[in-house]
Amino acid sequence: MALDLPGRAVDVRVPASSANLGPGFDTLGLALSLYDELTVTATSGGVEIDIDGVGAGVVPVDDSNLVVRSFARAFEHAGVAMPGIRIAARNVIPHGGGLGSSAAAIVSGLMAAKGLLEPDVRFAPDELLALATEIEGHPDNVAPALLGGLTIAWTADGGPKAKKLHVHRGVSLLVCVPEFSVSTEVARALQPSSVPYEDAVFNLSRSALLVAALVQSPELLLEATEDRLHQDYRASAMPETAELVRELRSEGHAAVVSGAGPSILVLCADPAERAAASSIVEERARSPWRALMLAVDFKGATVNPHRVEPSA
Repeated sequence: MALDLPGRAVDVRVPASSANLGPGFDTLGLALSLYDELTVTATSGGVEIDIDGVGAGVVPVDDSNLVVRSFARAFEHAGVAMPGIRIAARNVIPHGGGLGSSAAAIVSGLMAAKGLLEPDVRFAPDELLALATEIEGHPDNVAPALLGGLTIAWTADGGPKAKKLHVHRGVSLLVCVPEFSVSTEVARALQPSSVPYEDAVFNLSRSALLVAALVQSPELLLEATEDRLHQDYRASAMPETAELVRELRSEGHAAVVSGAGPSILVLCADPAERAAASSIVEERARSPWRALMLAVDFKGATVNPHRVEPSA
């Protein structure tokens, strides 16, 4: 199918995300109020990318760019010839920090394609989740990036699925970001292929408890974020992160490794607790860390028409 797309443009906004949340390995995810934004314009040919912020001068600016590859996959899925595109990106999500930067890029490309193709072609939410999971390899980050809120993601016979839940309004978030990064591939390589039965049962109970804690009982967050499946195995790749998580938890804060790390997510029951946790990181970290006081993003990815210009 061929559509007259040049001149159509959209604004896209996608939140950062934190996966695992302690015990919910490859299953639970949370959307964060930290956003990458793009303006994407369809052109008559070629790829133009301008990046402002994180990744400028480092991220590819040709058709190997992850946003472009995701955009192209959406057009392929829709059976529509892909136009040229001009992307103006404003990136703030850290790369290699465990905050879903690759998921945000993937979702950005898919949402841009969705916005440019509508109303001629429409994507169902399940289609977007399936395409994002196909590109990313797992749904735990792309689900909250797409949907917002707290998400439970799983794979069924018909493909990946996700359920969005609203987090208790008393929960506040502290995200601590170091100057160093850790490759997701390196972190995953440290994960064993099997774990003791007792540890599996332990994490099942904590994952169920964590959903209850985030949705209705924030006072249970510390116990609900205990984990035996992945964080200890990956500690050697990020010793300072592991040390800070232990210190925060010893002081009663529900701190976990954010995704594959090395950033830390602290789930707090009130703003005073968040300020106390931030002080611990500032005082005890061996290298500089940025403390981001964030909220849960409830909207997920958004796309809006930017302007429509006459075709050339």
